[in-house]
Amino acid sequence: MITQVTVREYARLTTEPIESSLDCAQVSVSAFDWLCELSASFSKSGATLLLVEGRRSLKLDSYVGVIETPCGTQLEILPKHTERLDCLEDSRDLLQRMIQAALKLPTREVGAANLKLFNAPLSEWVMRQFLEGLDYLIKRGIRFDYQRVEEEQRFLRGQLNVTAQMRQPPGRQHRFQIRHDVFLPNRPENRLLKLALERVCKSTQAPENWRLAHELRGVLTDVPSSTDKREDFKLWRNEQLMAHYQPIKPWCELILGEQSPLSVSGEWRGISMLFPMEKLFEQYVEVLLREQLVEGVRLLPQRARYSLCTHQDKPMFKLKPDFLLEHDNQTWVMDAKWKLINRADRSSKYGLSQADFYQLFAYGQTYLKGTGEMVLIYPKTERFAFALDEPFVFSDKLKLWVLPFDLEHGRLTGGGLANLPLAERFTGAA
Repeated sequence: MITQVTVREYARLTTEPIESSLDCAQVSVSAFDWLCELSASFSKSGATLLLVEGRRSLKLDSYVGVIETPCGTQLEILPKHTERLDCLEDSRDLLQRMIQAALKLPTREVGAANLKLFNAPLSEWVMRQFLEGLDYLIKRGIRFDYQRVEEEQRFLRGQLNVTAQMRQPPGRQHRFQIRHDVFLPNRPENRLLKLALERVCKSTQAPENWRLAHELRGVLTDVPSSTDKREDFKLWRNEQLMAHYQPIKPWCELILGEQSPLSVSGEWRGISMLFPMEKLFEQYVEVLLREQLVEGVRLLPQRARYSLCTHQDKPMFKLKPDFLLEHDNQTWVMDAKWKLINRADRSSKYGLSQADFYQLFAYGQTYLKGTGEMVLIYPKTERFAFALDEPFVFSDKLKLWVLPFDLEHGRLTGGGLANLPLAERFTGAA
Protein backbone atom coordinates (compact mmCIF):
# COMPACT_ATOMS: atom_id res chain seq x y z
CA MET A 1 0.00 0.00 0.00
CA ILE A 2 1.45 3.37 -1.06
CA THR A 3 1.18 6.33 1.32
CA GLN A 4 0.96 9.62 -0.59
CA VAL A 5 2.67 12.68 0.94
CA THR A 6 2.51 15.96 -0.98
CA VAL A 7 4.64 18.97 -0.02
CA ARG A 8 6.53 21.72 -1.82
CA GLU A 9 10.08 23.03 -1.93
CA TYR A 10 11.74 23.77 1.40
CA ALA A 11 9.02 21.91 3.29
CA ARG A 12 9.75 20.38 6.67
CA LEU A 13 9.30 16.62 7.13
CA THR A 14 9.08 15.10 10.57
CA THR A 15 8.29 11.79 12.24
CA GLU A 16 6.23 13.53 14.93
CA PRO A 17 2.41 13.75 14.64
CA ILE A 18 1.48 17.12 13.14
CA GLU A 19 -1.24 18.67 11.02
CA SER A 20 0.01 18.20 7.46
CA SER A 21 0.24 21.04 4.96
CA LEU A 22 2.27 21.84 1.86
CA ASP A 23 5.02 23.28 4.08
CA CYS A 24 5.08 20.60 6.77
CA ALA A 25 4.16 16.91 6.79
CA GLN A 26 4.64 13.73 8.75
CA VAL A 27 6.47 10.69 7.32
CA SER A 28 7.21 7.29 8.77
CA VAL A 29 10.46 6.59 10.58
CA SER A 30 11.59 4.20 7.82
CA ALA A 31 10.89 6.82 5.12
CA PHE A 32 12.73 9.46 7.17
CA ASP A 33 15.81 7.25 7.57
CA TRP A 34 15.83 6.31 3.89
CA LEU A 35 15.57 9.95 2.78
CA CYS A 36 18.59 10.75 4.96
CA GLU A 37 20.54 7.92 3.29
CA LEU A 38 19.45 9.12 -0.15
CA SER A 39 20.54 12.66 0.64
CA ALA A 40 23.95 11.38 1.72
CA SER A 41 24.39 9.58 -1.61
CA PHE A 42 23.41 12.76 -3.49
CA SER A 43 25.86 14.82 -1.45
CA LYS A 44 28.73 12.73 -2.82
CA SER A 45 27.90 14.06 -6.31
CA GLY A 46 27.50 17.65 -5.11
CA ALA A 47 23.69 17.76 -4.98
CA THR A 48 21.88 18.82 -1.81
CA LEU A 49 18.52 17.10 -1.52
CA LEU A 50 17.69 18.08 2.06
CA LEU A 51 19.06 19.39 5.35
CA VAL A 52 18.72 17.26 8.47
CA GLU A 53 17.45 19.19 11.49
CA GLY A 54 17.93 16.89 14.45
CA ARG A 55 16.83 13.29 14.74
CA ARG A 56 13.18 13.77 13.88
CA SER A 57 13.05 16.59 11.35
CA LEU A 58 14.50 17.49 7.97
CA LYS A 59 14.05 20.32 5.49
CA LEU A 60 13.83 19.77 1.74
CA ASP A 61 15.91 21.79 -0.70
CA SER A 62 15.07 23.20 -4.12
CA TYR A 63 14.15 19.96 -5.91
CA VAL A 64 10.76 19.01 -7.29
CA GLY A 65 9.34 15.74 -8.54
CA VAL A 66 8.44 12.45 -6.90
CA ILE A 67 10.32 9.86 -4.83
CA GLU A 68 9.08 6.46 -3.73
CA THR A 69 10.68 4.92 -0.65
CA PRO A 70 11.09 1.17 0.04
CA CYS A 71 8.39 1.29 2.73
CA GLY A 72 5.79 2.53 0.22
CA THR A 73 5.80 6.27 0.92
CA GLN A 74 5.47 8.31 -2.26
CA LEU A 75 6.77 11.83 -1.67
CA GLU A 76 5.55 14.39 -4.20
CA ILE A 77 7.45 17.71 -4.11
CA LEU A 78 5.84 20.67 -5.88
CA PRO A 79 7.30 24.09 -6.78
CA LYS A 80 6.85 26.90 -4.27
CA HIS A 81 5.57 29.64 -6.55
CA THR A 82 3.34 31.41 -4.03
CA GLU A 83 3.07 31.99 -0.31
CA ARG A 84 -0.49 30.63 -0.29
CA LEU A 85 -1.13 27.16 1.10
CA ASP A 86 -4.33 26.49 -0.88
CA CYS A 87 -2.51 26.04 -4.17
CA LEU A 88 -2.17 22.27 -4.54
CA GLU A 89 -3.91 22.03 -7.91
CA ASP A 90 -2.18 25.13 -9.26
CA SER A 91 1.24 23.85 -8.18
CA ARG A 92 0.68 20.46 -9.81
CA ASP A 93 -0.53 22.06 -13.00
CA LEU A 94 2.47 24.40 -13.05
CA LEU A 95 4.96 21.57 -12.51
CA GLN A 96 3.39 19.52 -15.29
CA ARG A 97 3.55 22.44 -17.71
CA MET A 98 7.14 23.27 -16.77
CA ILE A 99 8.36 19.69 -17.20
CA GLN A 100 6.52 19.30 -20.48
CA ALA A 101 7.90 22.57 -21.88
CA ALA A 102 11.43 22.25 -20.51
CA LEU A 103 11.90 18.65 -21.68
CA LYS A 104 9.97 19.29 -24.92
CA LEU A 105 7.60 16.42 -24.17
CA PRO A 106 4.82 15.82 -26.70
CA THR A 107 1.24 15.36 -25.60
CA ARG A 108 -1.96 14.22 -27.24
CA GLU A 109 -5.20 16.17 -27.20
CA VAL A 110 -7.51 14.68 -24.58
CA GLY A 111 -11.18 14.98 -23.81
CA ALA A 112 -12.83 16.70 -20.89
CA ALA A 113 -13.03 13.44 -18.91
CA ASN A 114 -9.26 13.10 -18.84
CA LEU A 115 -8.78 16.58 -17.41
CA LYS A 116 -9.55 15.17 -13.98
CA LEU A 117 -6.15 13.49 -13.99
CA PHE A 118 -4.44 16.86 -13.97
CA ASN A 119 -5.07 16.90 -10.23
CA ALA A 120 -3.35 13.53 -9.81
CA PRO A 121 0.20 13.27 -8.45
CA LEU A 122 3.03 13.96 -10.87
CA SER A 123 3.87 10.28 -11.31
CA GLU A 124 0.28 9.42 -12.29
CA TRP A 125 0.24 12.27 -14.82
CA VAL A 126 3.48 11.02 -16.42
CA MET A 127 2.19 7.46 -16.52
CA ARG A 128 -1.11 8.62 -18.05
CA GLN A 129 0.70 10.46 -20.85
CA PHE A 130 2.81 7.36 -21.53
CA LEU A 131 -0.20 5.02 -21.56
CA GLU A 132 -2.17 7.24 -23.93
CA GLY A 133 0.83 7.41 -26.27
CA LEU A 134 1.31 3.63 -26.13
CA ASP A 135 -2.39 3.01 -26.75
CA TYR A 136 -2.25 5.23 -29.83
CA LEU A 137 0.94 3.50 -31.01
CA ILE A 138 -0.54 0.01 -30.69
CA LYS A 139 -3.64 1.05 -32.60
CA ARG A 140 -1.42 2.22 -35.44
CA GLY A 141 0.57 -1.00 -35.26
CA ILE A 142 3.85 -1.90 -33.58
CA ARG A 143 6.85 -2.67 -35.76
CA PHE A 144 8.15 -6.21 -36.22
CA ASP A 145 11.62 -7.21 -37.29
CA TYR A 146 13.25 -10.32 -38.73
CA GLN A 147 15.20 -12.34 -36.17
CA ARG A 148 17.74 -14.99 -37.18
CA VAL A 149 16.98 -18.27 -35.38
CA GLU A 150 19.31 -21.26 -35.19
CA GLU A 151 17.66 -24.44 -33.94
CA GLU A 152 17.32 -28.19 -34.31
CA GLN A 153 14.18 -29.57 -35.96
CA ARG A 154 12.86 -32.81 -37.41
CA PHE A 155 12.14 -31.09 -40.68
CA LEU A 156 14.16 -28.90 -43.01
CA ARG A 157 13.18 -25.24 -42.97
CA GLY A 158 15.08 -22.23 -44.22
CA GLN A 159 18.81 -22.87 -44.56
CA LEU A 160 20.69 -25.97 -43.45
CA ASN A 161 23.57 -25.25 -41.05
CA VAL A 162 26.01 -27.59 -42.74
CA THR A 163 28.81 -27.25 -40.17
CA ALA A 164 26.54 -27.98 -37.22
CA GLN A 165 24.84 -30.82 -39.14
CA MET A 166 28.18 -32.56 -39.80
CA ARG A 167 28.93 -32.42 -36.08
CA GLN A 168 25.75 -34.26 -35.18
CA PRO A 169 26.51 -37.30 -33.00
CA PRO A 170 25.47 -40.79 -34.15
CA GLY A 171 21.85 -41.41 -33.53
CA ARG A 172 20.83 -37.77 -34.11
CA GLN A 173 21.68 -37.46 -37.77
CA HIS A 174 17.97 -37.57 -38.59
CA ARG A 175 17.63 -34.16 -36.89
CA PHE A 176 18.29 -31.04 -38.94
CA GLN A 177 20.39 -28.07 -37.73
CA ILE A 178 18.76 -25.14 -39.49
CA ARG A 179 18.82 -21.35 -39.73
CA HIS A 180 15.80 -19.26 -40.62
CA ASP A 181 14.31 -15.81 -40.06
CA VAL A 182 11.23 -15.21 -37.92
CA PHE A 183 9.16 -12.02 -38.08
CA LEU A 184 8.90 -10.97 -34.41
CA PRO A 185 8.12 -7.82 -32.39
CA ASN A 186 11.31 -8.39 -30.39
CA ARG A 187 13.16 -5.18 -31.24
CA PRO A 188 14.79 -2.49 -29.01
CA GLU A 189 11.94 0.01 -29.17
CA ASN A 190 9.30 -2.54 -28.21
CA ARG A 191 11.44 -4.02 -25.43
CA LEU A 192 11.83 -0.57 -23.85
CA LEU A 193 8.12 0.14 -24.11
CA LYS A 194 7.36 -3.20 -22.45
CA LEU A 195 9.81 -2.45 -19.61
CA ALA A 196 8.23 0.97 -19.05
CA LEU A 197 4.76 -0.58 -19.16
CA GLU A 198 5.71 -3.20 -16.56
CA ARG A 199 6.97 -0.43 -14.29
CA VAL A 200 3.70 1.48 -14.73
CA CYS A 201 1.66 -1.62 -13.91
CA LYS A 202 3.54 -2.00 -10.62
CA SER A 203 3.45 1.68 -9.67
CA THR A 204 0.12 3.18 -10.68
CA GLN A 205 -2.59 3.72 -8.08
CA ALA A 206 -5.11 5.47 -10.33
CA PRO A 207 -7.90 3.09 -11.42
CA GLU A 208 -8.01 4.39 -15.01
CA ASN A 209 -4.25 4.06 -15.38
CA TRP A 210 -4.28 0.56 -13.85
CA ARG A 211 -7.03 -0.62 -16.19
CA LEU A 212 -5.40 0.73 -19.34
CA ALA A 213 -1.92 -0.47 -18.33
CA HIS A 214 -3.08 -4.06 -17.88
CA GLU A 215 -5.05 -3.99 -21.12
CA LEU A 216 -1.93 -2.91 -22.99
CA ARG A 217 0.24 -5.47 -21.21
CA GLY A 218 -2.04 -8.19 -22.54
CA VAL A 219 -1.51 -6.90 -26.08
CA LEU A 220 2.29 -6.91 -25.63
CA THR A 221 2.49 -10.42 -24.16
CA ASP A 222 4.84 -11.63 -26.92
CA VAL A 223 7.29 -8.74 -26.42
CA PRO A 224 10.08 -9.37 -23.86
CA SER A 225 11.12 -6.58 -21.50
CA SER A 226 14.44 -4.87 -22.05
CA THR A 227 17.35 -6.20 -19.99
CA ASP A 228 19.76 -3.43 -21.01
CA LYS A 229 17.80 -0.20 -21.37
CA ARG A 230 20.78 2.04 -22.15
CA GLU A 231 21.94 -0.17 -24.99
CA ASP A 232 18.40 -0.48 -26.33
CA PHE A 233 17.97 3.31 -26.27
CA LYS A 234 21.15 3.56 -28.36
CA LEU A 235 19.58 1.15 -30.86
CA TRP A 236 16.28 3.07 -31.03
CA ARG A 237 15.84 3.88 -34.72
CA ASN A 238 14.51 7.21 -35.95
CA GLU A 239 13.88 6.32 -39.56
CA GLN A 240 10.71 7.24 -41.43
CA LEU A 241 9.00 3.90 -40.79
CA MET A 242 9.46 4.52 -37.05
CA ALA A 243 8.08 8.06 -37.08
CA HIS A 244 4.99 7.11 -35.09
CA TYR A 245 7.28 5.86 -32.29
CA GLN A 246 8.86 9.29 -31.74
CA PRO A 247 6.09 10.94 -29.65
CA ILE A 248 6.21 8.22 -27.00
CA LYS A 249 10.00 8.02 -26.68
CA PRO A 250 10.42 11.01 -24.28
CA TRP A 251 7.72 9.65 -21.96
CA CYS A 252 9.37 6.24 -22.02
CA GLU A 253 12.71 7.87 -21.15
CA LEU A 254 11.13 9.78 -18.29
CA ILE A 255 9.56 6.67 -16.77
CA LEU A 256 12.77 4.67 -17.10
CA GLY A 257 14.85 7.49 -15.61
CA GLU A 258 16.79 8.32 -18.78
CA GLN A 259 15.53 11.89 -19.12
CA SER A 260 15.23 12.87 -15.46
CA PRO A 261 18.16 14.98 -14.22
CA LEU A 262 18.13 12.97 -10.98
CA SER A 263 16.47 9.58 -11.05
CA VAL A 264 16.44 7.05 -8.23
CA SER A 265 17.31 3.60 -9.53
CA GLY A 266 15.84 0.34 -8.32
CA GLU A 267 12.86 -1.72 -9.43
CA TRP A 268 10.97 -1.36 -6.15
CA ARG A 269 11.18 2.42 -6.21
CA GLY A 270 8.49 2.81 -8.84
CA ILE A 271 8.46 6.03 -10.81
CA SER A 272 11.02 8.28 -9.12
CA MET A 273 12.25 11.52 -10.67
CA LEU A 274 13.68 14.74 -9.33
CA PHE A 275 14.34 18.05 -11.06
CA PRO A 276 16.49 20.94 -9.82
CA MET A 277 13.97 23.78 -9.71
CA GLU A 278 16.50 26.44 -10.70
CA LYS A 279 17.41 24.52 -13.86
CA LEU A 280 13.81 23.63 -14.64
CA PHE A 281 12.76 27.28 -14.42
CA GLU A 282 15.66 28.33 -16.63
CA GLN A 283 14.70 25.83 -19.33
CA TYR A 284 11.03 26.77 -19.05
CA VAL A 285 11.89 30.43 -19.59
CA GLU A 286 14.12 29.58 -22.56
CA VAL A 287 11.45 27.57 -24.38
CA LEU A 288 8.67 30.13 -23.91
CA LEU A 289 10.84 33.21 -24.37
CA ARG A 290 11.64 32.06 -27.90
CA GLU A 291 7.95 32.39 -28.75
CA GLN A 292 7.96 36.06 -27.71
CA LEU A 293 10.95 37.20 -29.77
CA VAL A 294 10.60 39.06 -33.03
CA GLU A 295 11.92 37.44 -36.16
CA GLY A 296 15.67 37.52 -36.57
CA VAL A 297 16.60 37.53 -32.86
CA ARG A 298 19.18 34.97 -31.72
CA LEU A 299 18.63 33.44 -28.29
CA LEU A 300 21.84 31.78 -27.13
CA PRO A 301 21.58 29.78 -23.88
CA GLN A 302 24.54 28.98 -21.64
CA ARG A 303 27.31 30.49 -23.76
CA ALA A 304 30.77 30.58 -22.18
CA ARG A 305 32.67 32.97 -24.43
CA TYR A 306 34.63 34.64 -21.64
CA SER A 307 36.24 33.84 -18.31
CA LEU A 308 36.54 35.94 -15.20
CA CYS A 309 40.34 35.98 -15.38
CA THR A 310 43.40 34.20 -16.77
CA HIS A 311 46.18 32.42 -14.95
CA GLN A 312 49.41 31.42 -16.66
CA ASP A 313 47.82 32.47 -19.93
CA LYS A 314 44.90 30.08 -19.38
CA PRO A 315 41.29 31.18 -18.72
CA MET A 316 39.82 30.46 -15.30
CA PHE A 317 36.26 30.66 -13.92
CA LYS A 318 34.10 30.64 -17.04
CA LEU A 319 31.27 33.14 -17.19
CA LYS A 320 28.06 31.50 -18.45
CA PRO A 321 24.98 33.74 -18.50
CA ASP A 322 21.71 31.86 -18.85
CA PHE A 323 20.79 33.68 -22.08
CA LEU A 324 22.28 36.03 -24.61
CA LEU A 325 19.96 37.93 -26.96
CA GLU A 326 21.49 39.25 -30.18
CA HIS A 327 19.61 41.52 -32.56
CA ASP A 328 20.73 44.33 -34.90
CA ASN A 329 24.29 44.46 -33.52
CA GLN A 330 22.99 44.75 -29.96
CA THR A 331 23.38 42.20 -27.16
CA TRP A 332 21.40 41.67 -23.95
CA VAL A 333 22.55 39.50 -21.04
CA MET A 334 19.79 37.69 -19.15
CA ASP A 335 19.73 35.42 -16.10
CA ALA A 336 16.76 33.50 -14.70
CA LYS A 337 16.58 32.96 -10.93
CA TRP A 338 14.02 30.78 -9.17
CA LYS A 339 13.35 32.89 -6.09
CA LEU A 340 10.32 34.69 -4.66
CA ILE A 341 11.05 38.40 -4.26
CA ASN A 342 8.96 41.19 -2.79
CA ARG A 343 8.48 44.31 -4.90
CA ALA A 344 7.27 46.33 -1.91
CA ASP A 345 10.09 45.46 0.50
CA ARG A 346 12.64 48.11 -0.35
CA SER A 347 14.29 47.89 3.09
CA SER A 348 15.54 44.34 2.46
CA LYS A 349 16.54 45.11 -1.14
CA TYR A 350 13.41 43.31 -2.41
CA GLY A 351 14.96 39.98 -1.41
CA LEU A 352 17.56 40.23 -4.18
CA SER A 353 20.92 38.52 -3.77
CA GLN A 354 24.12 40.55 -3.72
CA ALA A 355 25.97 37.57 -5.21
CA ASP A 356 23.65 37.65 -8.23
CA PHE A 357 24.49 41.31 -8.79
CA TYR A 358 28.22 40.62 -8.63
CA GLN A 359 27.64 37.87 -11.20
CA LEU A 360 25.68 40.15 -13.54
CA PHE A 361 28.28 42.90 -13.17
CA ALA A 362 30.97 40.48 -14.35
CA TYR A 363 28.77 39.50 -17.31
CA GLY A 364 28.26 43.16 -18.18
CA GLN A 365 31.96 43.92 -18.19
CA THR A 366 32.88 40.93 -20.36
CA TYR A 367 29.95 40.32 -22.72
CA LEU A 368 28.77 43.93 -23.05
CA LYS A 369 32.14 45.69 -22.53
CA GLY A 370 30.52 47.81 -19.85
CA THR A 371 27.83 49.22 -22.14
CA GLY A 372 24.31 47.87 -22.49
CA GLU A 373 21.33 46.48 -20.63
CA MET A 374 20.96 43.31 -18.61
CA VAL A 375 17.94 41.51 -17.17
CA LEU A 376 17.34 39.40 -14.08
CA ILE A 377 14.20 37.26 -14.41
CA TYR A 378 12.23 36.08 -11.38
CA PRO A 379 8.89 34.24 -11.19
CA LYS A 380 5.82 36.46 -11.10
CA THR A 381 3.98 36.26 -7.77
CA GLU A 382 1.48 38.24 -5.74
CA ARG A 383 4.38 40.23 -4.28
CA PHE A 384 6.14 40.66 -7.59
CA ALA A 385 3.38 41.20 -10.11
CA PHE A 386 5.09 44.04 -12.01
CA ALA A 387 8.64 44.84 -13.03
CA LEU A 388 10.68 47.19 -10.86
CA ASP A 389 10.14 50.62 -12.41
CA GLU A 390 13.72 51.78 -12.10
CA PRO A 391 16.84 49.92 -13.24
CA PHE A 392 19.88 49.16 -11.10
CA VAL A 393 22.62 51.39 -12.45
CA PHE A 394 26.19 50.09 -12.47
CA SER A 395 27.35 53.05 -14.55
CA ASP A 396 25.92 55.59 -16.97
CA LYS A 397 26.14 52.97 -19.71
CA LEU A 398 25.44 49.70 -17.88
CA LYS A 399 21.99 49.01 -16.37
CA LEU A 400 20.22 46.01 -14.90
CA TRP A 401 16.43 45.46 -15.00
CA VAL A 402 14.51 43.06 -12.77
CA LEU A 403 11.49 41.58 -14.59
CA PRO A 404 8.80 39.02 -13.67
CA PHE A 405 8.05 35.90 -15.69
CA ASP A 406 4.36 35.03 -15.75
CA LEU A 407 4.26 31.31 -14.93
CA GLU A 408 0.56 30.91 -15.70
CA HIS A 409 0.65 32.43 -19.18
CA GLY A 410 4.29 31.53 -19.89
CA ARG A 411 5.63 34.94 -20.84
CA LEU A 412 8.12 37.58 -19.75
CA THR A 413 6.46 40.85 -18.75
CA GLY A 414 7.94 44.34 -18.75
CA GLY A 415 10.39 43.59 -21.55
CA GLY A 416 9.82 47.02 -23.05
CA LEU A 417 11.63 48.64 -20.11
CA ALA A 418 14.87 46.95 -21.17
CA ASN A 419 14.16 47.52 -24.90
CA LEU A 420 14.11 43.77 -25.48
CA PRO A 421 13.33 42.70 -29.07
CA LEU A 422 9.94 41.19 -28.20
CA ALA A 423 6.77 41.14 -30.25
CA GLU A 424 4.66 44.25 -29.58
CA ARG A 425 2.02 42.44 -27.50
CA PHE A 426 4.73 41.32 -25.06
CA THR A 427 6.54 44.61 -24.42
CA GLY A 428 4.22 46.06 -21.78
CA ALA A 429 5.27 46.61 -18.19
CA ALA A 430 2.38 44.59 -16.74
